[in-house]
Amino acid sequence: MRKLTLLVACVAVFTLSAIAQDVTADEIIEGYLENTGGKDTWKTLKGTKIIAKVNQGGMEIPLEIVQLSDGRQYTKITFQGMTIMQGVYDGETLWNTNFQSMKAEKADSETTQNMKLDVNDFPDSFIDYKEKGYSVEVMGTETIDGAETYKLKLTKEPRMMDGQEVEDVSFYYFETESFVPLAVDQEIKMGPQAGSIGRSTMSDYQEVEGLYFPFAMTQGIKDGPTQPLMIESIEVNPEVEDAVFAFPEQTESGE
Repeated sequence: MRKLTLLVACVAVFTLSAIAQDVTADEIIEGYLENTGGKDTWKTLKGTKIIAKVNQGGMEIPLEIVQLSDGRQYTKITFQGMTIMQGVYDGETLWNTNFQSMKAEKADSETTQNMKLDVNDFPDSFIDYKEKGYSVEVMGTETIDGAETYKLKLTKEPRMMDGQEVEDVSFYYFETESFVPLAVDQEIKMGPQAGSIGRSTMSDYQEVEGLYFPFAMTQGIKDGPTQPLMIESIEVNPEVEDAVFAFPEQTESGE
């Protein structure tokens, strides 16, 4: 009986491997883009505004996340009557609010340069990935939360960390029937969790003006704690004032 069980398991692994080999990376990507609105429609997208909440210690914290096609972006956090701007990028300057002083601070040149690389990734890293200099490779299949997925390796241009050039590799898991991504893994390179694998998950895809977005997301450590992002609404092509991206000039007194 044990030999039969092992045989069945081997056959299953071989079958899944054969299925993965029969599907190319471009076919998976084309299926994904087509099933979520179409490549041409995605390429006309000028920006998104996401209204969401995160739960911290039982407290729901509202977020407003804006990303525009020219690279400008910000995350606005509302907390205890205060508005805190994080990850604000105007196309040249990247800045954040210091949680201790509550004053705006510019990011260092290395972090800013890495942000400039991300402009290529709106609205999606896989759109025209070859023209961007990226490469994609099918790595087989894997089960994610009970769903069978194709595992794709995405390699983008290297990034700089502490003066050293490091590879930028992510692993995407596309559901085998719908081709929508269910999870993304990437090694954490810096901080106390360096060396761990960060995982983001996406589900509950809903249509917004012809495009499909995940309305349920989590972010955390693979096989570890995660933080859910509760999305309430997504607006496409929002009107955003230019001034919101600008680094706030401070007086000599710092006010």
